[in-house]
Amino acid sequence: MHFLSINELVLALSLGAGLGFFGGLFGIGGGIIAIPLLVLGFGMEQALAQGTALVLMVPNLLVGWWRYSQRHPLALRHALLIGLSAALTTWLVAHFAARLDPKLLRGLFSVFIGVLAIRMLLRRHGRGGAAELSLNVRALPLVGMAGGSSMGLLGIGGGLVATPLLSGWLGQRQTVAQSLSLALVAPSSVVALATYAGAQRVDWSLGLPMALGGLFTVSAGVALAHRLPEKRMRAAFAWMLLTTALWLFVGSLMRGQ
Repeated sequence: MHFLSINELVLALSLGAGLGFFGGLFGIGGGIIAIPLLVLGFGMEQALAQGTALVLMVPNLLVGWWRYSQRHPLALRHALLIGLSAALTTWLVAHFAARLDPKLLRGLFSVFIGVLAIRMLLRRHGRGGAAELSLNVRALPLVGMAGGSSMGLLGIGGGLVATPLLSGWLGQRQTVAQSLSLALVAPSSVVALATYAGAQRVDWSLGLPMALGGLFTVSAGVALAHRLPEKRMRAAFAWMLLTTALWLFVGSLMRGQ
């Protein structure tokens, strides 16, 4: 692990603060923005970027989960069903992903972000003001496995997979869906980080100050999420995904990769 200069340290803290705020706002860990940033801006290979982003994501997700659970308490049974199924799936898939070819992994990441962004934009007018449905508890392990697979393979996406499933398929309000998805991704992110670290796919010197910066802003993002109208939240979430996907695609073309 190398030591950062003062300028690099300030940059890492600032980036972490921005990513922490958006992570809290959208109920994610910030990795969907951090990974393209590390790949395109810092020249990291995909697996190393995913592992380093997890250092930022773990504390952001744990704090975000705590803050969301204060507003939307979950039954212990629900949290265990979705969390344990996701953590086990993450552990199995991450061992495989950490050894994949970086170009293949980056391609999978790009396709995932692009498809998810388009899907959410096409569906964002679908439910409108529909009433919240009763939670189908038996479906929670399936949501957990879907989110855990994404966390293990890409280092992100547990919440990005789980939130649309919970809000669309299971009929939960956006903030409730984000609270449930955080119960999925928070433990899964710890498992994924441990697995990537064991495969030497983490840059701790950059990841730790980014994580520290994020801790100061994630609560502000969660607070803002509960003041925004439902439709605006969904629209902002979808456009954030699409912008990131386009950024990654254009940046790859400019770099000739």
